[in-house]
Amino acid sequence: MKAPIIRKVEQITVSHFYECHRGTLELQLLNSPLGMSRSIQQPALNRPGLALAGYFGYFAHERIQIFGAAEMAYISTLCGEERTERLRRIVSDDVPCLIITRAAEVPQDLLDMANSCSVSIFRSTLPTMKFVNRATLILENEFAESTTMHGCMVDVRGVGVLITGKGGIGKSEISLGLVERGAALVADDMVRIRNISGALIATAPKLSSGFIEIRGLGIINVTNLFGLRAYCRASKIDLVINLTDGEMTEMDRLGLERKMFSILGVDVERINLPVAPGRDMTRLVEVAALGHYLHESGYDMAGEFNRRLHKEIRERSQRHKR
Repeated sequence: MKAPIIRKVEQITVSHFYECHRGTLELQLLNSPLGMSRSIQQPALNRPGLALAGYFGYFAHERIQIFGAAEMAYISTLCGEERTERLRRIVSDDVPCLIITRAAEVPQDLLDMANSCSVSIFRSTLPTMKFVNRATLILENEFAESTTMHGCMVDVRGVGVLITGKGGIGKSEISLGLVERGAALVADDMVRIRNISGALIATAPKLSSGFIEIRGLGIINVTNLFGLRAYCRASKIDLVINLTDGEMTEMDRLGLERKMFSILGVDVERINLPVAPGRDMTRLVEVAALGHYLHESGYDMAGEFNRRLHKEIRERSQRHKR
């Protein structure tokens, strides 16, 4: 299997952040759009409480600045040159943008300073912690390492299964069979994968989302045929099943050794499953997914059989010695 090409995001623009997520974050632009071209270089947020108090030693100027109720209340206590100096230093310190939560009113002097420094100010109706939680997840997703792999992705009873193998080996047909048995299709042919906080999250390209291609039948919309439960927008990758046309080793036949495959630096269990005439591959993939679930829950089927086998060998050996 070829190593996937890894894509890294070093920065996004404020414009991209606003246009893509203003609905989820309930954002409204309050001042000049000149700051939209600024870049966000870190997938984290900063609440500038210490900076407002006059300490800039560890001011995270490269992060989006969040002004919640506490920050706005403290600003109202500042006046004169002290207020002007602290606010101006925050907006002029190359920050990406400022976001005011809880739909709070923004002082005119702060708006004027931001306009003079070409820094955008947004207001959100969300409570501060809810905004921070949503925005943090969004930024982690935006900055996550990503790659694209050839294969099919299905959610089998809560187990995310990535099916790989050479073209024409039957990946899509197996995926369709799994959907018929109650699984949900995530992606067919091209699977987009992101490493979000150590979890591999798979999605489909927007164009092919919800569709699967079957040789001889063409393009199929799984929700039209099987209902909404047949499609899943995203799923964690728990197991990789690589379809092969080769022979299995004795160790593979017993299933005692778990083989791992690295995607974006995260190790995932991989099973090489030979395809042969007469084998019910759909059923085998489903059983593999359920077996993985049991193993993750603490039950090792192959290990239990191996222990029984060794116990039987010991007992027979002792009987022969008598």
